[in-house]
Amino acid sequence: MEKKKNYNLIIGIASLVAIVLIIALVGYLVSKPRPHVIQGETEAVEYRVSCMVPGHVTELYYREGQEVHKGDTVAFIDSPQVRAKLAQAQAARSAAKAQSTKAQNGAQKEQIAGAYELWQQALVQEDIMKKSFERVKNLYEQKVVAAQKYDETKAKYDAAVAQAKAAKSQYDMAVKGARAEDKAAAEALVHQAEGAIQEVDSYLKELYLISPADGVVSNVYPKQGELVGQGSPVMTVTDLSDIWFTFNIREDQLHGMNVGDELTVSIPALDGAEVKAVVNYMAVRESYATWKATKETDLYDAKTFEVRAVPAEALKGLRPGMTAIVEK
Repeated sequence: MEKKKNYNLIIGIASLVAIVLIIALVGYLVSKPRPHVIQGETEAVEYRVSCMVPGHVTELYYREGQEVHKGDTVAFIDSPQVRAKLAQAQAARSAAKAQSTKAQNGAQKEQIAGAYELWQQALVQEDIMKKSFERVKNLYEQKVVAAQKYDETKAKYDAAVAQAKAAKSQYDMAVKGARAEDKAAAEALVHQAEGAIQEVDSYLKELYLISPADGVVSNVYPKQGELVGQGSPVMTVTDLSDIWFTFNIREDQLHGMNVGDELTVSIPALDGAEVKAVVNYMAVRESYATWKATKETDLYDAKTFEVRAVPAEALKGLRPGMTAIVEK
């Protein structure tokens, strides 16, 4: 009987100890601090493909989700205004070349011959007036004619001499052609017109929109046939080779995190796949958007920092917008 009582006592004590141990284990598990989870997002470099000239979207060669390569033509913009400016510039160049040719070649043979005949005619008139003036001068010295007659004849002779000189100048100009300054000015007009054509040609090249990098088309803004203005974005190309993780972390949760630290990032969208990432950027966010008190009674306010980390190796299937998780 005594043995049976001792046996029951031992069993009771053992059960009590087991219960105490179970309660202690459950309390430890419940009170054990859980890992702090930091949630972020995957981001990548995005390129906006924009048009330099206004026009209508005539062709869209790629759609959302399609891969493109650097230098691929992704869209074509039709611009009647640019074609009209090209026609104007070409007409201006033709006119400038004609003026330059005229200045370089000088006067025509017929113009030179006409100027020569006028000069010879002026010389004949000068010779006649010279003889008349000499006769009147002799008579005036003999006091046969009045001084007024002498003055009138001398004035006509001087006019004939001046007219002959003017005719000679016109002939010389016709022979020499345009002045060097006029030729240079005409040539400058040609260069100006050619510059205008080159400018319009550059606009024509900009009608074909080119992808600036390898990537995936993430957005197409206008529809085919729509009008787009100068500088309007037509398409967004996302470069999946330049990708990173962004986390917004309150400063009291940084726990000594620094640039160069290595993190283990898990991606829920890829069945929790993990990838190593290196912190390469830390900066405080704008206070108006990230201010938050740590506790109701604390003496300071916690700011939020933007932390970026670059994957140490490529992770297949990783796309911008995917959630990134870090446990600390």
